[in-house]
Amino acid sequence: MRDTDILADTALRQQLEAAGFARLDGSRLFGQLAIAADHWAALVRSWNDLGPDLYMADGGRYRRRRHATFAYDQGRFTRKPHQPHFQSRDYNPLNGDVQRWFDPVEQATIDNGAMRSIFAFCAHSFPLAGPQHVEMHQFRIEASLAEAGRPTPEGMHRDGVDWVFVMLVDRRNVGEGVTRIGAPDGQPLGEFTLAQAGDAVLIDDHRILHGVTEIHGVDPAQPAWRDALVLTFVAEG
Repeated sequence: MRDTDILADTALRQQLEAAGFARLDGSRLFGQLAIAADHWAALVRSWNDLGPDLYMADGGRYRRRRHATFAYDQGRFTRKPHQPHFQSRDYNPLNGDVQRWFDPVEQATIDNGAMRSIFAFCAHSFPLAGPQHVEMHQFRIEASLAEAGRPTPEGMHRDGVDWVFVMLVDRRNVGEGVTRIGAPDGQPLGEFTLAQAGDAVLIDDHRILHGVTEIHGVDPAQPAWRDALVLTFVAEG
C-alpha cells in the first residue's frame, strides 16, 4: 500500500511543531483528502464488528477493539503478521506489561479508499524519519445503564511511541468524552471534544499527555457509543 499524492498541510505541521499537538475538524480533513462518501460509509460500518477487549484490569466490558501493525518506509505501508499489542506499565499503569491479543483489522477495512487516504495523510503530516512501526486501533467505547464508557481508563497518559493520530469516527447518543491535553509534568494545556465525524488530533507523544473523559448515554435506555481510530508511529531500529 503506497502513499497517495496528498499535500502536507504547512499550518498543521507548524502547529504540531510549536504546541506538540494539532487539531483539525472533520470537514477540513474530508475536504483535504477528498474522501468519497461511499468509502467513508463502508469504513464507519466496519466499527460494527469489533471483538470485546478482554484485558481490562478494571473489570470493565465497555470497550471493543481490532488491531493491526504495519511497517512504513519510503512511502509504503506493509502489513505485518498479526501480533499482540504491548505497552510498558510505565505508560499504561492499568493494562501495561501484558501482551494483549485483539482481533485483527479486516483487510477490507485497510484497503478501503478512505483508510488509505488517512494513512497517507498521517505519513505526510508527521515528520517521520526512516522506517516506522505503525499500529492501527479501532476502538468502540460503549456506555450503558450498568457502566459508563471509559475511552482512556489509564487516565492522562503517553502511548510510548513517537506520534499519535486520533480521529472520531462516530458518536451515538453520547454525552461528554472531552479530550484533555497536558504537558509531561501534568500541566493542563487545553481540552476539546471530538464531536463530528473526522474531527482529529495529531500528537507528539514525547511532549504531550492525552486522555478522554468518561462517556454516558444521553438517553440511558438507548445504546450509546463512541468510535475512534488511533494510529501510532515509532521509529524502528
